[in-house]
Amino acid sequence: MPPTDPKNSKDDLENLGMGELLDMYEKRMSNFAEGDIVRGKVLKVTPSEVVIDIGYKSEGLLPIGEVTGYDNTVKVKPGDELEVFLERLEDPSGYVILSREKAERMLVWDRIEAAFRADQAISGRVVDRVKGGLSVDVGGIKAFLPGSLIDTKPVKNLDSLRGHEYKFKIVSFDKKRSNVVLSRRAIVEVEHQAQKEATFSKLQEGQITHGVVKNITDYGVFVDLGGVDGLLHITDISWGRVNHPSEYFNVGDEIEVVVLKFDSQAGRVSLGYKQKTPDPWLDVVERYPLGTKVHGKVVSLTDYGAFVELEEGVEGLIHVSEMSWTKKVRNPSKILSIGEQVEAVVSDVNVANRRISLSLKALEQNPWDTAAERYPVGSVITGKVRNLTDFGAFVELEEGIDGLIHISDMSWSRRLKHPNEVLKKGDSVQARVINVDAENQRLSLSIKEFMPNEWDNFAKAHNVGDEIVGTISKITDFGLFIRLTEGVEGLTHVSEIQRDPKTKLDKMFKVGDSIRTKIIKIDWNERKIGLSTRDVEPVTDHETTQVTAEAPHPEEPAETKS
Repeated sequence: MPPTDPKNSKDDLENLGMGELLDMYEKRMSNFAEGDIVRGKVLKVTPSEVVIDIGYKSEGLLPIGEVTGYDNTVKVKPGDELEVFLERLEDPSGYVILSREKAERMLVWDRIEAAFRADQAISGRVVDRVKGGLSVDVGGIKAFLPGSLIDTKPVKNLDSLRGHEYKFKIVSFDKKRSNVVLSRRAIVEVEHQAQKEATFSKLQEGQITHGVVKNITDYGVFVDLGGVDGLLHITDISWGRVNHPSEYFNVGDEIEVVVLKFDSQAGRVSLGYKQKTPDPWLDVVERYPLGTKVHGKVVSLTDYGAFVELEEGVEGLIHVSEMSWTKKVRNPSKILSIGEQVEAVVSDVNVANRRISLSLKALEQNPWDTAAERYPVGSVITGKVRNLTDFGAFVELEEGIDGLIHISDMSWSRRLKHPNEVLKKGDSVQARVINVDAENQRLSLSIKEFMPNEWDNFAKAHNVGDEIVGTISKITDFGLFIRLTEGVEGLTHVSEIQRDPKTKLDKMFKVGDSIRTKIIKIDWNERKIGLSTRDVEPVTDHETTQVTAEAPHPEEPAETKS
């Protein structure tokens, strides 16, 4: 229908009679009914009301509170147009009573229904925390947002959402019961999916990108790349040692990372941080040639050595065997401590296994290299017995240099069962150097010449044919060993024992028995004494008692090497 020309309309009205004008007026007034929503123009704003022209015979009044914001500011002014609800067409004063809130509420319900039908989002503001979720103001309508539908992940602090405006999907609504249920999670899921697809479309392996640290675990860091979480594993944080990712990052940090690998179907992204810089092991041979003195910090101690950080990503191991020329290091913590700055010498570089061997002792001269000069063979030394073993005694000559007195070099002729028959731990002893083996770090000592020579003394004091009472010290198939005096033994061969050939010696004699023998041989070269029991008188009780009294007492238990 073509628009009416105002000039022609005015002319038409002027041509109408009074009756026709009254009919037109009544017809127009009959179009207004209580409960309708009409559009009007603000004529005046007073402290208590807003006067509005809705085209009715009377002006409408709207409470000022319905157009006042949360900040107490009136939101309308003369000339503004707005939709209002007709509560009453005429009050006792003749005014039309209007409501902006009811009009908006009815319009909001229309928008809610339209948005629900079209599966579209609607805006709302979180106003309060209620049981099971949040209360949301949607254009004056109170809607309920269940806690499970707030986000894709649990929200720890619901109060932090209060006062914020968000987009929501309408899950259900009931206009009669004024019940509306919303979901923000549905919006977030769509946004995340769109963001995820956009992020994956841009990713490339080897690409350097930015992200925000979202979470830190013992095994790595999760980085938000924009809808996509990438894992920065602890092994890809640094070329060097990383005890925990928190040493390098905090939640919320914006960091630059390298995309190592990604799978858009599985939604997985592997990230690297150390890959932003070259692998320090690529040219480690050139930077740490053998024999080079290096400085570093002790970062770890183990039973077998100490790890020293030379630079980020490059560590060297000082094995316990390389800590001292002379000390037997059983616990590296006795020599070094974590955090200590040390100097060492590069002794080996194995790029394939990413290992560098270091040496502390290489900084000093091996004292064994000059041991033969300081302790020449034949020289006499004085030292302290540091330890006893079954085979000898260790004598400390200087710190880290021990000499061994073998049990065979403790007596000329005495048969020793253990070194503690002659020496005790802590004894100061004089000895002669008889051998120096610098390569195997061994130094041999002897104390025989400083001990009484029992065999020589006995041999000089006795002759072949002399009879002597001794003690059986050992019984064998071929004869009896007889202890003649301290440190001197003789052998009575089986052929020199008067006996029944069918009877074994251990049936006739026992160790410790006193026996009279006759010297039949003295061999100075072999330092041996031959004995015989033939043609000699049996030992008397008096002689037995005397020999028993002179016999040595049992020794104390042998000391063992610590």
